[in-house]
Amino acid sequence: MSEFDFSKRDSFGSKFGAIAAAAGSAIGLGNIWRFPYLMGENGGAAFLFIYLGFIFAIGIPVMLSEFVIGRSTQRNPYGAFKILAPKKHWYLVGLMGVVAAFMILAFYTVVSGWTLEYIYQSIINGFSGKQTTELGQMFDSFKASTFRPILWFVIFMAMTTYIVISGVKNGIEKYTKILMPLLAAILIVLCIRTITLPGASEGLKFIFKPDFSKVTTYTFLQALGQVFFSLSIGMGTLITYGSYMNKKDNLANTAVSVSLADTFVAVLAAIAIFPAVFAFGIEPSEGPGLVFKTLPNIFQQMPGGYFFAILFFVLLSVAALTSTISVLEVIVAYFSEELKMTRKRATIIASASVSILGLATVMSWGSLANVKIFNKNIFDILDFTSANVLLPVGGLLIVGFIGWFHGYKMTKDELSNNSELKARYIPLYMFIIKFIAPIAIALVFLNGIGLLKF
Repeated sequence: MSEFDFSKRDSFGSKFGAIAAAAGSAIGLGNIWRFPYLMGENGGAAFLFIYLGFIFAIGIPVMLSEFVIGRSTQRNPYGAFKILAPKKHWYLVGLMGVVAAFMILAFYTVVSGWTLEYIYQSIINGFSGKQTTELGQMFDSFKASTFRPILWFVIFMAMTTYIVISGVKNGIEKYTKILMPLLAAILIVLCIRTITLPGASEGLKFIFKPDFSKVTTYTFLQALGQVFFSLSIGMGTLITYGSYMNKKDNLANTAVSVSLADTFVAVLAAIAIFPAVFAFGIEPSEGPGLVFKTLPNIFQQMPGGYFFAILFFVLLSVAALTSTISVLEVIVAYFSEELKMTRKRATIIASASVSILGLATVMSWGSLANVKIFNKNIFDILDFTSANVLLPVGGLLIVGFIGWFHGYKMTKDELSNNSELKARYIPLYMFIIKFIAPIAIALVFLNGIGLLKF
C-alpha cells in the first residue's frame, strides 16, 4: 500500500459547504424524532428554553474544541491526536471515536432503513383504515420480519456509500448543499400545513408557552443529553469535518451557525408535529412511538394527509442520510489516512464491515431476538454503549485535552486564525472547557450508565 499523500487531501470548497456538511452531521433523526418526543415528555417550551441554554453554554464550546483539534492538524481523529500529543496515549480518544462511529452507523442505518419502509407504506397507502394500536402492531411486525428490513438497510447503506466514495468536495459537500435546503423546505411546508389545522393553537402554546412547574432535575439532564446526542459531539465526526475546513474560516461563527441550524430544525420539527398531535387529541408525551405509530394515524385523518405523510418520511430519510454520510466519513478517513487505502477501497471496506454488524442489528427483533446481553438485544447494546458510554467519555476526554493539555496559546492561535480575528470570547471559552463542560458531561455519563439517578 502506498503512503497517503496529505498534500492532495480533499477539503470543503466553500464556507457554506462546510456549514451545510457539519449541520447535516448534527441534524438527523435526533432532531425530528427524538427532540419532539423529549419536549412532549418534559413540558414543552420549558424544555426548549433549557435546551437552548445548554446549546450556547456547553454545546458550542465542545463543538469548537473538536473543530480546533481537526483543523489544526488536518487529520482524522486518530491521526490528529498522534500529531498533537506524540508519544502519548491521547490517540486512543481518536480510536474510540472511530469505534463509536462504527457502532453508531450499524444501528443508525437500521432506523434510517425504517424511514424508507414508511415512505413505501405512505405511497401505497398502507396506513389506511388502521388505528394507532394496529399501526403499532404493523411497526412491530415489520421490525420482526426479515426481508424488507434487510432490503431497506442495504439500500440506505448503498446511498451512504455512493456519496462518501465520491469524496469530500464532490460527494459530501455537493450532496449536503442539496439535501439541507431540501430538508428545510419540506419542514416549512409541513409546518404551514399543521398550524392551519383546527385546534392547532394548543400545540403552538405547548411549544412556546413554558410550564416550569413540570421541570425537574431530570429535565435538565435530558436536555443536556440531547445536546450531545443532537450535535454529534464526542464521536470524531466534528474533528473529521473540522479537518476539511479552510484555515481562513471563523470556527466560532461556523460552530454557532451549525448549532443554530440544528436547533432551528428541531424547533421546526416540533412545530410540524405538535399542532397536529393536539388537533387530533393525541397525548404529547407519547414517547419514541410518536413518529412511527402515532403520526401515521394523524396523517390519515388530516386533509391531504396522503401527500404530507410521504413528505414527512422523505424528510426523515434526508435527515438520516446527512448523518450517516458523516459517520461513515469518520471511518473512511481513518482507513485511508492511517491504513493507507485509496478512498474507494476504504469506503467499500468500511461499508461492508459495518454492514455485517448492521445486518445482525436488523435481526434484533427477528431471528436474533433471543441474543441478549444484560437483557438487551443487539440493537439496544450498540445504542446504549455508544450513546451512554463512548460519546460522553469521548466528549469528556476531548474537552479535557483542549482545556488541560493542548495549551492556551495553541488553542487561541487556531480560534483567532493566528491573531487575524479578535476572538474576545476565548477566556470564557477556556473556562467552560476546563471546568463547566467536564462536570456537565460527567453528569450525562453517570446518569446514562445508571450510577446517578435524579
